[in-house]
Amino acid sequence: MALQPDDVLDARGLHCPLPLLKTKQALARLDEGGLLHVLATDPGSWRDFETFIDQSDFELVSREETGDEFHYWIRKGGIVA
Repeated sequence: MALQPDDVLDARGLHCPLPLLKTKQALARLDEGGLLHVLATDPGSWRDFETFIDQSDFELVSREETGDEFHYWIRKGGIVA
């Protein structure tokens, strides 16, 4: 089953720290349990998002690298039952 995000953030072409900052802003607008799909081209985002998730109550549902793009699916508020 494909993930169905509540919002999509296109951060392609942005360099550190902008993909993460824009992601934080987008997550703030989501309701609890909402799913955000982030598209980025900054290779540093792989590490940045991992660190951010480890230090927050958000859940990194999935991430993948497709060519020169990185895709992240982040759920607001951690795991929702």
